[in-house]
Amino acid sequence: MIITDVLVIGAGAAGLMCAAQAGYRGKSVAVVDMGKKPARKVLISGGGRCNFTNQGATPNQFICQNPHFVKSALSRFSADDFIELVERHSVEYHHKTLGQLFCNGSAQDIVDVLLTECEWAGVSINLRTEVLSVSKNAENNYIVKTSDKDYQCKSLVIASGGLTMPKLGASPIGYKIAEQFGLNVLPTVAALVPFTLHDHDKQRFDGLSGISIDCEVTSENKVSFRENILFTHRGLSGPAILQISSYWQAGESVTINLLPESNLNEIINNWREQQPQKSLKNLLATLFPKRFIEALINDKTIDVLTADKAVNQLNHDEINKIASAVHAWKIKPNGTEGYRTAEVTLGGINTDELSSKTFEAKKSPGLYFIGEVTDVTGWLGGYNFQWCWSSGWACGQAVRYSSSE
Repeated sequence: MIITDVLVIGAGAAGLMCAAQAGYRGKSVAVVDMGKKPARKVLISGGGRCNFTNQGATPNQFICQNPHFVKSALSRFSADDFIELVERHSVEYHHKTLGQLFCNGSAQDIVDVLLTECEWAGVSINLRTEVLSVSKNAENNYIVKTSDKDYQCKSLVIASGGLTMPKLGASPIGYKIAEQFGLNVLPTVAALVPFTLHDHDKQRFDGLSGISIDCEVTSENKVSFRENILFTHRGLSGPAILQISSYWQAGESVTINLLPESNLNEIINNWREQQPQKSLKNLLATLFPKRFIEALINDKTIDVLTADKAVNQLNHDEINKIASAVHAWKIKPNGTEGYRTAEVTLGGINTDELSSKTFEAKKSPGLYFIGEVTDVTGWLGGYNFQWCWSSGWACGQAVRYSSSE
């Protein structure tokens, strides 16, 4: 039996951050993870360069049943604080659009920061270790049996992540432990995930795979994102689609403004003055990929007779219909690609069960939940990693029990 002050289940972003902070406070800390490598999700993120935070991170970019829950941790360990840590380790990085920060080198640089911090803090990391059971003894110690060793601790931190990317070893163990100790777990679904389409829509857009268009996508509950959409052989992807997927529910449509920065009515009127003899179809192909316009005509989103007309022959109603089709194109997804390709899990441990300052379970002293396993989901663009850093740091500062107590 290994006796330690703190045991962390999960060697991911949140778990390693928490472990290092607890270790620096003089706690004996062990981390267990069933994977072959630590922080595997960090390694593959951002195309291997890790979008490790977002400079614009505020509580507004997080989805949680209790929107106030995220405020404390984000304010006490902000994006700037993590950037300072990265700079202290001499990791070079660059800015991309919308506040996103990426490593100049590889995502391994961020993993190395976490592992170095854990090493300096005296943390023991045990990989290829499956948790078999968790219980509590008469002295209120947590007993964790694993495939390797058994552990006894006063503070048990669950940083096991969500259900996304099962090939990386995603597991529901965090939710099961929460339920075992009487905590409410909210339903989970895949988020930040591509849409699949109904068969008739797949046929409509057959041949468009690889086409990307700058759009504004709006859900039925009026949340909007302005970024690219990408046609794939399975459906729709791209940043705007991934973002809106977190707000979409089965059976709903999404509305896509294909020309968010311009007014098509005005553009057509200008064409009528400057290029009156050209067909609408050919002029629309100057704004969008030709294959995409052909697809909209083939599926009658744009009337074929109207498309073939010279723009000076279009009447007022025809122009309005075309503008409506372009600025408010509706499509009803069949579903999503699910956890296999999703970036995060929506839902999880009900945050009403946890302290927003310490992440300790109100019903079970010494039991903590951090990172993706909680009902906190960030937008695309580094926000979910920032939640891992913030929640891990806050919890690491808070674990208060020692094995000698």
